[in-house]
Amino acid sequence: MFVCICVLCVCLTAVISRNQEGPGEMGKAVLIPKDDQEKMKELFKINQFNLMASDLIALNRSLPDVRLEGCKTKVYPDELPNTSVVIVFHNEAWSTLLRTVYSVINRSPHYLLSEVILVDDASERDFLKLTLENYVKNLEVPVKIIRMEERSGLIRARLRGAAASKGQVITFLDAHCECTLGWLEPLLARIKEDRKTVVCPIIDVISDDTFEYMAGSDMTYGGFNWKLNFRWYPVPQREMDRRKGDRTLPVRTPTMAGGLFSIDRNYFEEIGTYDAGMDIWGGENLEMSFRIWQCGGSLEIVTCSHVGHVFRKATPYTFPGGTGHVINKNNRRLAEVWMDEFKDFFYIISPGVVKVDYGDVSVRKTLRENLKCKPFSWYLENIYPDSQIPRRYYSLGEIRNVETNQCLDNMGRKENEKVGIFNCHGMGGNQRLTLRHVNSNQCLDEPSEEDKMVPTMQDCSGTRSQQWLLRNMTLGA
Repeated sequence: MFVCICVLCVCLTAVISRNQEGPGEMGKAVLIPKDDQEKMKELFKINQFNLMASDLIALNRSLPDVRLEGCKTKVYPDELPNTSVVIVFHNEAWSTLLRTVYSVINRSPHYLLSEVILVDDASERDFLKLTLENYVKNLEVPVKIIRMEERSGLIRARLRGAAASKGQVITFLDAHCECTLGWLEPLLARIKEDRKTVVCPIIDVISDDTFEYMAGSDMTYGGFNWKLNFRWYPVPQREMDRRKGDRTLPVRTPTMAGGLFSIDRNYFEEIGTYDAGMDIWGGENLEMSFRIWQCGGSLEIVTCSHVGHVFRKATPYTFPGGTGHVINKNNRRLAEVWMDEFKDFFYIISPGVVKVDYGDVSVRKTLRENLKCKPFSWYLENIYPDSQIPRRYYSLGEIRNVETNQCLDNMGRKENEKVGIFNCHGMGGNQRLTLRHVNSNQCLDEPSEEDKMVPTMQDCSGTRSQQWLLRNMTLGA
């Protein structure tokens, strides 16, 4: 144990002892003087974050220890698997890319760090060519640069990096991250316990405006809405009960954000890596989340591991064919392979998806058969019972007045607000109803005291006031 502690001290000396008074040190915000605001705004457009602020911050800046107190005293096994860290970049800023690399090297015990693999997805900026290659040669840990011949997107670039990796575990990070003290050991320890567990750190927020480092919450986990958009939701009480209130234990999460996670390299192969038929980026995180759970694995957020990520409000990159087309194609592929009959809800909410050419998914369906994966209904019942998807329903459609061709429409309204009547448009959305409205998890409830003629929208509770009988042309409670 003494030897391992010494190794850890050597690895972290540069972080602990460095000057903490410069711009952005200890994760503090960097504020640009008024005289430089115009230049700052111009530079912001390049990467959709404050490049001027980022460039003022040291590449190995200090960060606060944001872990729960109980995490700081945890002891992990000496014999942990080592990892390759794969980072894909495309026209990334020098300061954010190198700060990511330095944070990995400086805050990881080197005996656990097999290598860092940088996958260049056809960047066009000169400083990311020979200058970068010469720079990383002098770093303490082997850093390998792989160049994609053409713009291939996150999914295929990650596959290329994974194929070139040597570590027992593959850790994927985005190119604008900062790892904190003690980030790696909790992830690797959990994989050592169960190689079929895929683990994510808590994702802390690095401001795209000031680069302030803000701790993420250990009380949220990953879910999705009916447009298959990843969303953060509060950790449900059932999960708190399972962990007996110990917040330092990993959270079982239905889905992951997808940018930052670790996975046993052999298990990554066994479970089918990524769907290489998907393009660029989008939907791959849900596809992998469904596949992990339905095929016998588990997905967790390890609350003792923290990694910061620059969250941008817009992407600086273009998607060949357009963002909507790419994401629709990817989501259609995951729905066809993994969602069984529940894909129909997604298609009703997003009718444009059914018009895209999603390619051949026969290989992925064969993978599902070979792995003997469970149905999506099992996933909804056992892993994500809090999902907005109604697992049992009699009918799905619209409530239409055939005389006026007007439909019941929730008008995008929220709890305690009245529903409305609108011309039927046949596009689903706010007019597509079951007993549980699939967009909002809101149900048609009895009228309010103020207006006894108009039903209201309330959270679905299964109470009698939300049970309706349709008789010919009459809707009665």
